[in-house]
Amino acid sequence: MSTENTSGVSEFIFVGFADVPELKIPIFTLLLMIYVITVVGNLGMISLIRMDSQLHTPMYFFLSNLAFLDFCYSSNITPKALRTLLSEKRTISFLGCLIQLYFFVALASTEIMLFGLMAYDRYVAICNPLLYTSIMSHTRCIKMAGGAFTAGFLNSIIHTTLVGTLSFCQSNEINHFFCEIPPLLKLSCSDTSIAEALVFICAGINMLGSLLIILSSYLYILSTVLRMKSAKGRKKAFSTCISHLIAVTIFYGTTIYVYLQPSSNYSQDQNKVVSMFYSFIIPMLNPLIYSLRNKEVKEAMKRVLLGKKFNPGVRDMVGREGGSGRGKQKLDSFTQQ
Repeated sequence: MSTENTSGVSEFIFVGFADVPELKIPIFTLLLMIYVITVVGNLGMISLIRMDSQLHTPMYFFLSNLAFLDFCYSSNITPKALRTLLSEKRTISFLGCLIQLYFFVALASTEIMLFGLMAYDRYVAICNPLLYTSIMSHTRCIKMAGGAFTAGFLNSIIHTTLVGTLSFCQSNEINHFFCEIPPLLKLSCSDTSIAEALVFICAGINMLGSLLIILSSYLYILSTVLRMKSAKGRKKAFSTCISHLIAVTIFYGTTIYVYLQPSSNYSQDQNKVVSMFYSFIIPMLNPLIYSLRNKEVKEAMKRVLLGKKFNPGVRDMVGREGGSGRGKQKLDSFTQQ
């Protein structure tokens, strides 16, 4: 792709938080802390899952993919945002902007679909425990995750190509801290109606489709949990569901607000603040919400830190043939989280 568009713009300038210079240092410090926690949390989770064979289950397979996405997602945005906060050079080349946009859309789209797959995995584990190991086999898990990555990166090609063909003739200042579709469309002097419609349709299908899977899965899960005889088990299962739904609500709520609202209601300043949640906060929170409150993860951390030996055949492994005992064990594990 050409490094310069049809209007001759070769670079963009991030406005970012330049309008509040007194907050540059506090914002930089906050974002740096968030990024360090994000990197340590997500890479630590990936390493823990790989090192502890008792976490080699479909649930943690998807969780490791989510951690990898969050690490890449945050690293695509945060370093450049940190640089623009302290440096007078707040520019990014036209090609650099398209590359950042491509990976942002690809990783965000994949993460949205992965949330749906994780909810489906929990639905099968809780509502169909006897068939869990056969339904969520190693091969099927890989195909599901591979399908999410493929669809996400193909979806991004469409949007990035459309943005790359737009003209920017009035200004090259992006009122944002990274290259995102809505502010770029507002900046363009081309007819953006097709691009806006495509963003609305693709985002709607992706977000609402995955959200439907998540809500349906959790409705079945809650129905199953309510029939549990153990009050303690119900309480712990509800606690786990609520933790997961918090992450989903923040991510989906903010992305739907930015991408599915009418263009006439679009406010660059408001969306810049809202996008901070799914750009910085969610990648940091996911390891905490999905992992640190999980009893299995805490026990795995103790085993790894203390160097304890264990029998990898105790728990159900991804891809191994399983029977009703391992399915029942998965249900018990969920209620103990």
